[in-house]
Amino acid sequence: MTTNHVVLGTGAIGRAVMNELVRRGESVRMVNRSGKMDEVPDGVEVVAADLYDQSRVREVTLGAKVVYQASQPEYTQWPEKFPSLQKSIIDGLTGNDVKLVLVENLYMYGDTQGKPMTEDMPHNAHTKKGKTRSELSKAAFEAHCAGKLKVTAARGSDFFGPWGLPTAAMGERTFYPMLHGKAAGLVGNIDVPHTHTYVPDFGKALVVLGERPEADGQAWHVPNDNPHVTQREMVKMIAAEMGIPAKMGAMGKTMMRIGGLFIPEAKETVEMMYEFEQPFIVDSSKFEKTFDVKATPMKTAIKEAVAWYKSHPEKK
Repeated sequence: MTTNHVVLGTGAIGRAVMNELVRRGESVRMVNRSGKMDEVPDGVEVVAADLYDQSRVREVTLGAKVVYQASQPEYTQWPEKFPSLQKSIIDGLTGNDVKLVLVENLYMYGDTQGKPMTEDMPHNAHTKKGKTRSELSKAAFEAHCAGKLKVTAARGSDFFGPWGLPTAAMGERTFYPMLHGKAAGLVGNIDVPHTHTYVPDFGKALVVLGERPEADGQAWHVPNDNPHVTQREMVKMIAAEMGIPAKMGAMGKTMMRIGGLFIPEAKETVEMMYEFEQPFIVDSSKFEKTFDVKATPMKTAIKEAVAWYKSHPEKK
């Protein structure tokens, strides 16, 4: 069985792409290591594959017109494993007349000193994960320029929305405690602007890039509503939707270092804390103007996110 759309990875962003494609009436193949996935819509096939094996990449994507790369190693293993994963995917797709749509973040820009980020900013990453992200992006677009395959990329900020997001700054540590009347667990300075990307908007942006040829060879920032909102303001909006008082606490770099002695993911987050100590603002006007697409209004996105968390109790 072949399909025009193959999504590599079944995490939050991969699921958002799937849902957007299903909404458009497309058939979809989802690929992960286990071949298993819950809440699978009609018309979606789930297959298992080791994406570090380029021959398997070729097999599961054969005949596809668009492949969405939403898979990644464990956060603690990015420098060691991410380059080989992406190389395997690019090599497996080369010569298949396919378009590769990459999920990227903003780490490659490094510390912009609070200046709003645009796609033409130089890569000035000073962290190991930021340097890895820069390496991945440059290698992919070099493959595009070499004619190996068509490549485009969507870059999003910190996620919020459905599908759990256990490691996200505005994810499970915020929504689940608030639903139980406890304080949201935040990080850094919660009174500076910090852009958050709504997960379904990320999925929609990736699908738009997949279908539009003018997207090829370029990176694009996913549309974000209210990019200047602070973490404190966002938690107040979430609390208002839940009908509860807004309670929150925040960990700084020192506490994250202490937490890192026991939690590997917390240790890996320390080097990225600059994003939460000063304004972290994303300019998505390029995407919005080119494709005439706007982000979901923040209040609507929060309402939908709260509904999702209420319908998906925390797993113990």
